[in-house]
Parts: sequence; C-alpha cells; structure tokens
Amino acid sequence: MLLYKYITKIGLFTVLLIMLGSCKSTKSITGGETNAKMSAKNIINAHYLNQPNFKTLRGRLKIDYSNGEESQGVNVSLRMEKDKVIWMSGPLGVVKAHITPNKVSFYNKLQNEYFDGDFSYLSQLLGTDLDFEKVQNLLLGNAVFDLRKEKFNTEVSNGNYQLKPKKARELFKILFQLEPKNFKIAEQEISQPEKARQLQAKYTYQNISGNVLPDEIQIVAEEAGDLTTIDLSFRNLELNKPMSFPYKVPKGYDKITLK
Repeated sequence: MLLYKYITKIGLFTVLLIMLGSCKSTKSITGGETNAKMSAKNIINAHYLNQPNFKTLRGRLKIDYSNGEESQGVNVSLRMEKDKVIWMSGPLGVVKAHITPNKVSFYNKLQNEYFDGDFSYLSQLLGTDLDFEKVQNLLLGNAVFDLRKEKFNTEVSNGNYQLKPKKARELFKILFQLEPKNFKIAEQEISQPEKARQLQAKYTYQNISGNVLPDEIQIVAEEAGDLTTIDLSFRNLELNKPMSFPYKVPKGYDKITLK
C-alpha cells in the first residue's frame, strides 16, 4: 500500500520527477567518444537535432520506490501523445493519471480520492517553475531547461560532455551531462543549497524505430538529509500506434488538496 499512498500524496508525476541513477540493459545505447575541443554550442545543437520524432508512444513502466525504510515496486501502463497528453494507469486502474499542458489530474481507488489542478504543486516541490514541456522532457531524456537560452562552460566528465552555466542562478543550480553517441542527456541535476534540496536524473537509452528513448532511469531526491530513490524501467515501447487515453474520475470521490 505504501507506493500507492505515496503516489496519491504527491501525484503520479512527482514520481517521474525525482529520479537518479541508471541500470545496465542489453538494449541500452552507450559508447561513443568525446571530443574535448567540441564547443558548448555544437554540443547543444547536436542535442536538439537528436530529439525523438513520434506522434504517440505506449509501453510499460516499472517503478521501484525506496526511502531507506520502505521499498515497493509496481508496473504501470504509459501512453503519450507528444506535446498533448501523458497518461498512466496502475494495475487494474487502481491509480490513473492524466496530464495535459493545462492540467494535472489523477485519482486513487484505494482511498476514493482525486486531484485536479495545475503544475503549481509540482513546481513548489522542486522549487522551480514546471510545465508540461519540462515533464515531457524529463521522460524523454531531453534537457529540462532550454539549453539554447544560456551560455555554458563545457568539459569532459566520466566520458560525457558536462555543461555548467557561465552565470550562476540565484535560487538554484543546474548541471547537465550529455552522452557522446547521441547527445542525449546522461544526467541532469537541479539543487537548492539553501534548502538542502537536490534532484538528479540519470539515463540509459534504447533505440525504438529509429528514435533514441530512455531504457532505464533511476531517481534520487534529497531534502534535509532524507533520501528517496525511484528506479524506472521502460519496456515494450511502441511508437505511432492508434490509442486512446480513457480518464474519468469515479463519482463520489473526494477532491484532495496537496500541501
């Protein structure tokens, strides 16, 4: 029950936003050699040239959750229409989430509760403005912020291109690493030192119909010494198949306010 309560409390997509780490897979795309002379501009341009190109996506997502004291795992169905909707459903539809550019909504049959609101709660959790595009970027292995709007220093770190802003942000710090084979995000990190918060996301990849998409994502979020780890495994991904996104809050459910 712990994982379902956790999903209800912070919303199904917060689970997807607090990630770190990576696990090896026979399908994972790795390798490639870095060029220490490659400019930050060329690295960033290559990242945006290699964005996945699809209309719809569906597959299975395994979520393993641990907070150091409790651990659980669950498999969910994932569907996406790029730039329009992200949909998830737990076993037997016990938990469902429906995310659009204008709304975040989910319900939980175990507690007869539902949430219907915007991205402000998720933004509050991470200490930075969130929107549909940023959530989608996290799921697809793209940079959560538009790298073309800042200037970066670059260096080679752990076999990846590391980008660090030349001008420090006032409220939080960001750091990106891009793997050299496909210039996809290998790791992205957001931290708020004053609030002792840190969010890291690392990725490995697989090739689906010519598109480089995440294979394994693991998340670690740390706040005031409390550590939460969530491993995500993407399986049986298919692109551009006809699909629907059924979502309707059952009658009689209580609307909850997330704090």
